[in-house]
Order: sequence, then structure tokens, then C-alpha cells
Amino acid sequence: MLKIHNSLVRHKQDFVPLIPGKVRIYVCGMTVYDYCHLGHARMMVVFDMVVRWLRASGLDVTYVRNITDVDDKIIKRAQENDEPVEILTTRFIRAMEEDAAALGVVPPSCEPRATRHVEKMVAMIRTLVDKNLAYAAANGDVYYAVHRFPDYGKLSGKSLDDLRAGERVIIDPHKKDPLDFVLWKAAKPGEPQWDSPWGAGRPGWHIECSAMSEYYLGEHFDIHGGGQDLQFPHHENEIAQSEGAHDHPFVNYWMHNGFVRVNDEKMSKSLGNFFTVREILTRYQPEVVRFFILRAHYRSPLHYSDQHLEDAKRALDRLYTALKGSDAGEAAAPIDWSAPHARRFRDAMNDDFNTPDAIAVLFDLANEVNKTGSRADMALMKALAGVLGLLQQDTQRYFQDAATTEASAFTPERIEQMIQRRLIARTNKNYSDADCIRKELLDAGIVLEDDPEGTTWRRV
Repeated sequence: MLKIHNSLVRHKQDFVPLIPGKVRIYVCGMTVYDYCHLGHARMMVVFDMVVRWLRASGLDVTYVRNITDVDDKIIKRAQENDEPVEILTTRFIRAMEEDAAALGVVPPSCEPRATRHVEKMVAMIRTLVDKNLAYAAANGDVYYAVHRFPDYGKLSGKSLDDLRAGERVIIDPHKKDPLDFVLWKAAKPGEPQWDSPWGAGRPGWHIECSAMSEYYLGEHFDIHGGGQDLQFPHHENEIAQSEGAHDHPFVNYWMHNGFVRVNDEKMSKSLGNFFTVREILTRYQPEVVRFFILRAHYRSPLHYSDQHLEDAKRALDRLYTALKGSDAGEAAAPIDWSAPHARRFRDAMNDDFNTPDAIAVLFDLANEVNKTGSRADMALMKALAGVLGLLQQDTQRYFQDAATTEASAFTPERIEQMIQRRLIARTNKNYSDADCIRKELLDAGIVLEDDPEGTTWRRV
């Protein structure tokens, strides 16, 4: 049975779907005002892995990942660029989709945008006001009154007294309590706005996920996920909103992936130590980045450095090397989960999605393949890796793909031309020229491999 570390109770629990055979999962997605950084990539890849495993386990999964396309950061960036908010967000949504596709992330079942669900947010805010859990302030904003929700703090493990003593809160004279958070913001000149019972304005950030998850998955569903930084206050506030509105549990299992760290600091735009997915993909193949992310347990910190990515590349190279000679277009065979390696892989994944142990099984299979050349082990290795979105490229194509997408002097076309020149030199017994061509390519990180069928190449 699958066990999931539930952030709400702080330990692993057996996963029992609310509806047998079906899973409903909601994950907080991107705020689209800039390119995705590696922290965003980790969230996308982690929950892609989770959904893939749930489906591989025979479950019918509905996966919702939202897009925040209106908030303070978006409005500020649009004003700085002197462009409409919708033009800005459309551009970065497209960039996000390109980054996700490059990393092998399967699109979610649906990807709702906040601006298209404001009416549902207004309806939920109205419910909270009617239940005396929220109030309209004199400035036109609407706030959630946290002290009126007795369970506030249960996800983060913080009491209201602890929060008041230890958290920095912005003093707002319109709030009844410094910890109250905004549900509706009164309109300001030049900002996007919608009509509401409290006047023109726009929704706060937290309410969008409560309203959209309810619309697509119902008032009570199985899994809610996101980055560790969202546990408080975002997810805490979602619980207060949804459970306050409906008087019953909101989510059964809360999952949070760990931070990406650079020099022992959390990667973030505010610290200026972030790397966009696009920057990283100019130097490393997308599958290397995906492998780098999955080789760490999703709840552990992920330490970013060139050395760690180079190590991930070498490790992935080892796996692909073991698959040389496998049929490139061969359809994946069904996995026999009673086979020893498959059983170990399944046990690892059922232990809170333990991808490091699951990937260790792939290396054990690679060792077997290197010893025996077993095509059955190759097929199993590819099938198990496919569950993680790995090892699905043609082996020769993987090694020939550039380690960087930047313009290179050694394009595939030029390499093939040099191979032909070397072949002519060898045919003419001009071995000195042939060796010079091989060395020139090797110095550029390109290895030639000769066999009876011809010469192939790969980058190292």
C-alpha cells in the first residue's frame, strides 16, 4: 500500500482515496510574471512524478494545477514594462509550458487561471462574510478574521499566540487583527478589477486556490501539494477559507516538496540567487535536469551546483550506456510487478515516493545488463524508468544531443562531415589525418566509436 508523508499530521499514512480507484489532486502552480526558476521546475517535476506513479498504480487521477495570472507582482511588472497584464501573463504562460514540456512534465488534467474564476471567488468570500468569518473594512478591502477559525495553525503547527509573537506582520489600521489576511482588494487606478458586493476590486492570492479547487475537485478531495514555502501562510489560509466556508475537512493529505538551495540558502528571486530553467537548459540536457531533481527525495533539500548537475549527467550517461543495443522503437512491455527488481522499485515508490531508492534499482539493472546483455533486463529497465519519465530517448540520440542548446561550433551536421572526412582519410591510409580529426572532436567533448556497422558519436 502507498504511504504518503502527510504534512498535516507530520508522519506517513496509508493512502486511502476518498473514492475507491480515483484520486483528486490539486497543486499550487506558478505566478506568471517571469520565467520559471529551478524551484518551480522541482515542483512541476515532483508532482508529475507523483501523478505518474498514481496512474501506474492503476488509479484514475484528476490533476489540477492552477495559474496565478493576477496579483501585485504581475501588476508591478506589467507597469514597469508598460504593457497590459494579459499580454505579460500570456507570454510567461507560454514560456512556462515550454519549460515544462522540455522537462518531460505531462500537462495536468486542467490548468485553471485565476482571472477566469473570479465569480467563484466572490461567491466564497460572500459565504465567509455571511458566516462572520470575514469582514469588509472601511477601505473597501475584505479580510478573513483568523481568530474566528479555531483550527487556524494546524497545518503549520503554530498557534495564534506564537504567530503574533514570532512572525513579522505588516501593521494595517484597517485590520482587526494583524494576522487577518485579505480576501478582496479594493480597486486602484490602472489595475485589473471586477465587480463585487464590496465594490470594484480583485481577489487576494489565497482565495483563488480555495475557490478553484472546490470548482474542479469538490469541497473535499484527496491530495493538495506545493512547495514547502507555501505551507504557511498560503496553505494554512486555504484551510481556514475552505473549512470555514463548508464546515468539514478540506484535504486529506498535504504534500510539500523541499527547497532548492544554493550555497546553503533557499533559491529565491528576492535573494537574487535563482537560476531560470532556460538558463540551465543552455548547459544541460532537459533529462539531466529531470534526473537531478528526481535523484533526491522530494521532501529533502535539493542542492544546486554545477558539480551536482555534472554528477547527475555522468550517472544518467551510465544508465543510457547500459541500454546501447536496445531497440529504439520497441514498444514498452507491461511490467511484471512480481519480478524482484520491479517489486523493489514498487516498494520504494510506495514508501512516500522514494525516488532515490527507485533509481538505485535502475542502476542495479544496468549492472546486470552490463554483465549479461540481457534484453529482458533492458526492457524492464526502460519500462520502470518510464514510470519516472526517464530513459525514453533513443540511446544514440541521447548521446548525440548537445549538452547545451547554445550555438555550437560542433553541430551534428559538422560532426557528420568530419566523420566522413576521417573515413576518407582512413580509406586512403592517411591515418595521421584521421587521428587528428578524432582528436579535434575529442578535445571538443565528442567521442567517436567505431564498430563493424560504421562510426557513431556521442558527447561527454
